[in-house]
Amino acid sequence: MARRNRRRTPPPPFEARIEKLSHEGRGICHHNGKIVFVFGALPGEKVSVRIDRNRKQLAEGHAAEVIEASPLRIEPRCAHFGVCGGCSLQHLESDAQIDFKQRALAEMMAHAGIEAGRWMEPLRAESWGYRRKARLGVKHVPGKGRVLVGFRERSSPFLADMHGCPVLDPRVGERLDELSALIGAMDAKDRIAQIEVACDDTHCALAFRHLDPLSEADRQRLIDFAGHSGLWVQTQSAGPDSIRPLYPEEQTLSFRPLADDDLEIDFGVSDFTQVNAGINQKMVAQALDRLQLEPEHRVLDLFCGLGNFTLPMARRCASVTGIEGDQPMVERARANARRQGIDNTEYRAVDLTRVDGSEPWLRGRYDRILLDPPRSGAREVIPHLHRLGAERIVYVSCQPSSLVRDAQLLIEAGYRLEELGVMDMFPQTAHVESMAVFVR
Repeated sequence: MARRNRRRTPPPPFEARIEKLSHEGRGICHHNGKIVFVFGALPGEKVSVRIDRNRKQLAEGHAAEVIEASPLRIEPRCAHFGVCGGCSLQHLESDAQIDFKQRALAEMMAHAGIEAGRWMEPLRAESWGYRRKARLGVKHVPGKGRVLVGFRERSSPFLADMHGCPVLDPRVGERLDELSALIGAMDAKDRIAQIEVACDDTHCALAFRHLDPLSEADRQRLIDFAGHSGLWVQTQSAGPDSIRPLYPEEQTLSFRPLADDDLEIDFGVSDFTQVNAGINQKMVAQALDRLQLEPEHRVLDLFCGLGNFTLPMARRCASVTGIEGDQPMVERARANARRQGIDNTEYRAVDLTRVDGSEPWLRGRYDRILLDPPRSGAREVIPHLHRLGAERIVYVSCQPSSLVRDAQLLIEAGYRLEELGVMDMFPQTAHVESMAVFVR
């Protein structure tokens, strides 16, 4: 006879003093010989810890009660904090969030034996309503009598029951209930899987992913919603290439990579762009400053995307070669260059995770290199960079562990880390973005 599964009774809560924050922003304490990661707890606090997940060598839990609070603790702005998995640091004062991120990056560099050189001032912008790109989950839940629209619960595959999101652009973040009601009235309420969100300074576009063809009545409902809300609506029947504008018929989103420049880059809802427009402008400006570009310089821009760095650099130097793995993205980067009248850029579609050193663009000489890789980093291409002759390399990182690994590779190739700084691209979260400057 099969053994009946029995739900284990969770262990009783225990009191603990929090020692420090993990790199994921959770408090750390010890209990019964184990490290315990505690969501919602800050260093120095005495809290009552309730275990959520018990493993052999560690445990995960949350602060069920704060007995002695840190002076850095503040009241989270969002009513869903702690349930929604989108944010992890709303209970920590803003300046302390920056200090935490810089300290986490410094510790990782020191652990790898890397001298960080000088620290740049952290880049900061708005802490709320900053998020202009997002993918919202959608789920009709009859037991709740509504359609859920939002992010997933913390440590759970289920969608959080949300009514608003203060880190989302308010043009969307304050309309989650409207979106819920809209989808709840549709024939396809059980067949809408997600909403892709993309905003610029003037407009917000929503791409509704539908698993079955939409009825004419549902298309009209979406059109009516776009008309009274001022939001643009698109439909998506399959992959990103299936996204089509519904209302209005013509939709073009664009952003300015620099605040004091008229350069504009067009993008689509599914294109990768930075979520935080204010930080992006400061990031591009800082990269241009640290590259120390001269009119005669030739620049290599790796993982160039739509040209966020490529086009501003091209206005300040002789030429820029942009390398990007996604062919459609390369085509849009070329189109953006033509649209802006920039004729000193060259683009190549190359998978930078499969570089063997024989590629034609690796046979030239470059004065400067900019790296803006994904979370996996640039491990495969870095070993080939030392022979290109660049005196300065600016590395824009969205994953500290990849940056540390790649910094070691660049140091082995004859560079030294001159400057390092964090960028608060995702306030209220533990996510650390940074910029590193290497010189030969």
